[in-house]
Amino acid sequence: MPNHAALVRVENLYRYYDRRCAVQDLSFELRKGEILGLLGPNGAGKTSTLQMLSGNLAPSAGQISIDGVDLLDEPLRAKSVIGYLPEIPPLYPDLTVDEYLRYSVELHRVPRSRIPAACDSAKERCGLKDSGGRLIGNLSKGYQQRVGIAQAILHNPKVVILDEPTVGLDPIQIREIRTLISELGREHGVILSTHILPEIQMVCSRVQIIHRGRLVFSDDLAGLNERMQVTSLLLECREPPTLKDLKAITGIDAVEKLGIGRFRLRYAAGSDPVEDIAARAVRGKWGLRALTPEYKSLEQIFVELTASDERAVTEAAA
Repeated sequence: MPNHAALVRVENLYRYYDRRCAVQDLSFELRKGEILGLLGPNGAGKTSTLQMLSGNLAPSAGQISIDGVDLLDEPLRAKSVIGYLPEIPPLYPDLTVDEYLRYSVELHRVPRSRIPAACDSAKERCGLKDSGGRLIGNLSKGYQQRVGIAQAILHNPKVVILDEPTVGLDPIQIREIRTLISELGREHGVILSTHILPEIQMVCSRVQIIHRGRLVFSDDLAGLNERMQVTSLLLECREPPTLKDLKAITGIDAVEKLGIGRFRLRYAAGSDPVEDIAARAVRGKWGLRALTPEYKSLEQIFVELTASDERAVTEAAA
């Protein structure tokens, strides 16, 4: 379980490129044991946010604290506890895995006596134990991503930042990298940027959705799942009732006919008309074939949130 000390604290963060605001008034915290998913479409401001968090891009306004240290006031001290994998891993294809990790661990200023152990530990955790002598350029994309993650955790940082770590991988490689990220989340605080909706549900403990640089949703996975709760039922009958009969059921807000004997029944959050519908189906001899709860998908929630944000921005500009 995460503890109460914030490893990362972001307050009122802004980033402008000329007159365009790429990140607007962003605030959040990250604790040890958490995997925070930063979700948004391409161009939403995710990469700019991660570049600011890693100290590679100066914010236009706002404050970033890493393990209690102000990133702008003491950048070297703050960055010493950060491991960063950018969207394009900073790899050298003409080096072997061992050569590259040795080079990277020295950049992280790991004491010389601890370098062999640090490299061995990173390879072990990233599934590279038998790949030390191989040229990076000859590795698959999935294994190159593993090497990129290994360089990010060589110095055992408290905070690990991963920008789109599964882009371009095949399904097996994606599964392997997601497993690795989940394991990292047990010992570090992890920030994962992605535009892949299922990735959030599979590996993250909290999710934040960014749209046009603005934070439009922030909650833990339980809160996200609650937002995805059932709000409609799919009903299929051999001898269907009339629309009037269905609308008369307590709690039903709307009825949509989908085809012969098939309906979508929408109801208010907090109500549960399932038992009433089943009882009526038996009494009315509807020939009930299916009564299926219909959950909102993460994609539907994402579209709803971004659409409402678009309307708010349009109305504010009017």
